[in-house]
Amino acid sequence: MPLFQRTIKLTLATCLAAALAAALGLTYAISAGIIAILSVSDTRRSTIKQGYQRFMSTLLALTIGSLAFSLFGFNLWALGVFIALYAPCAFLLGWQIGITPSTVLVTHLLIEQSTSWGLLLNELALFLIGTSFSLLANLYMPSNQAAIDHYHDVVEDQLKKILGRFADMLGKGDGRNDARLIKELDDILKDALNLVYLDHSNHLFHQTNYHIHYFEMRKRQNDILRDMAENVNRCRLAASESLILAQLFKKTAQQLSQENPAQYLLDDITQYLAIFRERPLPKTREEFETRATLLQLLRDLETFIQVKVHFYQQFHQETK
Repeated sequence: MPLFQRTIKLTLATCLAAALAAALGLTYAISAGIIAILSVSDTRRSTIKQGYQRFMSTLLALTIGSLAFSLFGFNLWALGVFIALYAPCAFLLGWQIGITPSTVLVTHLLIEQSTSWGLLLNELALFLIGTSFSLLANLYMPSNQAAIDHYHDVVEDQLKKILGRFADMLGKGDGRNDARLIKELDDILKDALNLVYLDHSNHLFHQTNYHIHYFEMRKRQNDILRDMAENVNRCRLAASESLILAQLFKKTAQQLSQENPAQYLLDDITQYLAIFRERPLPKTREEFETRATLLQLLRDLETFIQVKVHFYQQFHQETK
């Protein structure tokens, strides 16, 4: 969440929550604002989840606090007993996020030296008002769709560069290579996945996992390309097989779009495998090693395309 947007949300949620609590005549109205400022999270889903955990933690704290003060009196020793019992229970139940605001509410019981139903309801009302305003503050979340679409284009362009580089190297019989483009794509995909997971958490209803699966699919393809790069490094001959495979790399690079089913590229690979099997056996060890490397590259390319085909079959109705 941008700093300016977070600041505006925190300011409005805090002031409005405290103002409403004061207008309702609640004691310690400012605590509603404190709870609001603690409850505003980066996403709608995390705000709701944490709000539930804080609510359960508050109920637990008020229950244990009431018992501790009733049994040991309204003093610091009773507060110590409360914390000694409440904190581990909150951690064990997964409600530790509510320890700070809940403890503040329990100290109100100590200050007032009362565990009356009226005071307990006052504390619950403070909590509910603060949490409600944090939820209202997160109703507005800016759309990330434009940025996500941009990442789609950037990832596909980077894949084209990598495959184009492979094609040039195979066509020239030049095994010199570096992993710079693949490393750059790793970083791009990491940023893209962070964004789509954040966007996914901001959609409570009618959400889709399409973008998550798309970038995960590209990540698997990039892992395959990393292995292929090592084999490309071992191709030293400008053999006819290298030229054939180079053309296939170029063809694949031209058909990377998320809307493309890519199925016919698998048919092309099947044809090329048949051609390779019919060619004369290599005569030298170097030719043999090159032929084996080329066949491995072809198999890796087949896996690369199958990953895309499988994705398209599952999600083609959601493509742009």
